[in-house]
Amino acid sequence: MIDQTADSHQPSARARLRAFLETARVRNTILGIIIFNAITLGLGTSDTVRDAIGPTLRIVDQVVLGIFVVELTLKFYAYGLSFFRSAWNVFDLVVVSVGLLPQTDSLSALRGLRVIRAMRLLSVVPQMRAVVQALLDALPGMGAVIIMLSIVYYVFAVMGTIMYGNAFDEWFGTLGRSLYSLFQIMTLESWSMGIVRPVMEVYPNAWAFFVPFIVITAFSVLNLFIGLLVNTMQSAVEEEHEAEMEKLQALVRTETDQVDAHVLALTEEVRALREELRAARDDRE
Repeated sequence: MIDQTADSHQPSARARLRAFLETARVRNTILGIIIFNAITLGLGTSDTVRDAIGPTLRIVDQVVLGIFVVELTLKFYAYGLSFFRSAWNVFDLVVVSVGLLPQTDSLSALRGLRVIRAMRLLSVVPQMRAVVQALLDALPGMGAVIIMLSIVYYVFAVMGTIMYGNAFDEWFGTLGRSLYSLFQIMTLESWSMGIVRPVMEVYPNAWAFFVPFIVITAFSVLNLFIGLLVNTMQSAVEEEHEAEMEKLQALVRTETDQVDAHVLALTEEVRALREELRAARDDRE
């Protein structure tokens, strides 16, 4: 008679495939292929390299794309519809699907998006996924900072247009030009010799307008963004540590319960032995 109980405890084909896909060997192999593909796509931008090994690069690109398609197909079979519950799986599907677009002249711009396959590094490397998750978690807080920054930009742009628009039409002639000029000043790119000093030659007190703007935007707001990211990543690390501690505590509780059960069982056995010994002693008497 066949032992059906033993067979029922055997993992299914999908479970075995999931375990195989999650092994470090498979993940590292896919990681190496992604890095290799990113390098070959970069080499394909060189006219010299294309003239020398252009056909080989195209073959390599198709082979790599085929490997990615096979990987996603295996994942879809292993996970079923739960494949789409992971945002990273959907991200990988979109990235690989771009490479499957027909290579025609009308879709040349889309074919250039094949290089985004290198962004699969974000989904393969756990540390990168943690960084991306922290960035996404920080977006709500960044929204408030962006709104505040927009208000500051609008106020200073209106002031700049009114005060300096007539003399410097190229930089402050309209609200849009003022916003762009202020953005350049915030990045500290050629802000002094390029914009501020020429304005100060006509308006000597213009420093009182530009210096506060730079302090508010380039320094204060940037530090706010950095602070939000640091706090979010620190919170994520703390949550991860708390989750690990909860797992350890649950494991300890489970082990303690098992030990308590064994102790109780031993206590019952000892009590039963005592009762038997007492009964045997009474029979002799």
